[in-house]
Amino acid sequence: MSSHLPSYKRIPGADEGFELFEVSVAQLQPTQWCVGLAEVKSRQLDFRGKSTNDQKKYLKGKPVPLVGNGSGSLWMIDRHHRLRALLDLDQDATTFGYLIENCPTEDDLESLQLLAERGWLYLYNGRGHGPLLPQGLPKSLLKLEDDPYRSLAWKLKSEGLIRPEPLIPYHEFRWGTWLRSRALPPFSSKCLEPALPAARSLVRSNAASHLDGWIG
Repeated sequence: MSSHLPSYKRIPGADEGFELFEVSVAQLQPTQWCVGLAEVKSRQLDFRGKSTNDQKKYLKGKPVPLVGNGSGSLWMIDRHHRLRALLDLDQDATTFGYLIENCPTEDDLESLQLLAERGWLYLYNGRGHGPLLPQGLPKSLLKLEDDPYRSLAWKLKSEGLIRPEPLIPYHEFRWGTWLRSRALPPFSSKCLEPALPAARSLVRSNAASHLDGWIG
C-alpha cells in the first residue's frame, strides 16, 4: 500500500450477528479529521427527497459501526459523510448503529489508543498533514474539515472507476492520499472538474493497481 495510512483490522458488517439500536447522531464522535464536502452536499440532496419513514428505513439499511467504552462515549468507524449531511439538516436526527467493540476502560484517551491499534482512526487533516494526536480529533461531525482529495476519490468511485470496499476503513481516504501524491491541476470540493480528466486516467492506470478497489 502506497498510502501513509496504517494497516487495519477489517470492520465487521452489521449482518454478522450484531443487534441494531437507535442513537442520536449528535452523540457520535468522529474518528477522522475531515470529510469530502462534495459527498456531503450530495448526501444532503438524497435526504431532502425522502419522507421521515423512508429516511428511517434508509438509515436502518446503512447502520453505523460503533465502538464504545465504560464512560458511555461512542465513536463512529464509518458513515461520517452520510451523517454529517443529516446533522447539517437536523441536529436532533437519530440513526441506527451496532457495537463492534466495547473498550474495557472509562478513559477516552485509552479508548482512542485502542482504536488506533485497530487502524480505525484517520489522523490527517484536510491538507493531508499528520499523523496528528488522537486526543485532538473533533468531538462533533459539524467540526470536520474539508479534504478536496477525499471529494475527488468519492466522485471517481461514484463514476464506477474505483470499486467500493465498505469493510476497509478509510478506503476513499487511501485513494485520496495516493491522488494527493500525483500531479493534478488546482481544484476544490466545490469545483472538481479541473482535476477530473487527469484523475480518471490515474486511477485506471497500472500505477494504482496495488490499491484495494482498483478496476483498471
